[in-house]
Amino acid sequence: MTHEAGIPLGLKFKLLSDTAQDSAAQVVSDVVVGDYRDLETLRAFARDCDVITFDHEHVPLAHLRALEADGVTVRPGPDALAHAQDKGVMRERLTALGVPCPRHRVVSGPADVTAFAAEGAGTDGGDGYPVVLKTVRGGYDGKGVWVVRTEAEAAEPFKAGVPVLAEEKVDFARELAANVVRSPHGQAVAYPVVESQQVDGVCDTVIAPAPGLSEELSGEAQELALRIAKELGVVGHLAVELFETRDGRILVNELAMRPHNSGHWTQDGAITSQFANHVRAVLDLPLGDPRPRARWTVMGNVLGGDYPDMYAAYLHCMARDPQLKIHMYGKDVKPGRKVGHVNTYGDDLDDVLERARHAAGYLRGTITE
Repeated sequence: MTHEAGIPLGLKFKLLSDTAQDSAAQVVSDVVVGDYRDLETLRAFARDCDVITFDHEHVPLAHLRALEADGVTVRPGPDALAHAQDKGVMRERLTALGVPCPRHRVVSGPADVTAFAAEGAGTDGGDGYPVVLKTVRGGYDGKGVWVVRTEAEAAEPFKAGVPVLAEEKVDFARELAANVVRSPHGQAVAYPVVESQQVDGVCDTVIAPAPGLSEELSGEAQELALRIAKELGVVGHLAVELFETRDGRILVNELAMRPHNSGHWTQDGAITSQFANHVRAVLDLPLGDPRPRARWTVMGNVLGGDYPDMYAAYLHCMARDPQLKIHMYGKDVKPGRKVGHVNTYGDDLDDVLERARHAAGYLRGTITE
């Protein structure tokens, strides 16, 4: 999708891919299959690149610093990317900046989790559980995240032998996301704040803009995301995932420094998509207008089901809704795997929601009429 955004600008992409079957490898003409964790592979790949950017946050920071020492332009740079790679580092820095976050601590074992829980216990005689535990690195789409209710349950996350972050379980009304893009010389744009609906820890639906969100809270979320991007030195797209609490506050949940699922609606619903603005930012081009094209846009994730032949479903979906936009990733269909998304838009939110959910469900096979 980032490659697609660069085509009108005549940009040439070179891709370092784990396999030749990866989504981007199916469309980029210059593909190097190799391991991003190997420094010499990265150095050889980067030799004739003007700028390096990412579609995930996992490239070792030491390798990125070595590339910068070699004179390679890396955006976002390793100093910024550290906060998307390591949740402990992210929480420590955001707290130092005065950014509202859930109560948290890096913990060393189950007893430490119980002590953390007890510090948040109320006056009702409770023990402070449940607590959310997260591996500080590598988790996504609900992986590497546990909600534990006892000290015995808290033992599981430590079996992997990696640091664990404990957080209070926030009583939130819904999840939001603030997407912003920042260029090297400091120009920045903010997209409308969206509501992100999760099913089993996986993003299912994104509504742009978030229904019923006050102008005050929406502006606060956008300003917060822009400040985080500036303070962390982010270049490119930054997604700030947020909790809206039941008492009307916002708390930062996660950061992603790349085009993000909560911004996929912008492909068809914004004047300039997140992908186009990410490309503009990393090349230090003027950023595009982030305003929405329609009153409402809804993105529905298409998850793999028991029906691998999604092409047959296109006939029904396209005939039923000629305005529907389908975006498939070229992935093998596996149950629960994100294999694409759909975008719908219009003036009636209920209608736009129904159209997106019907198309996503029909493509998955959970809706058959």
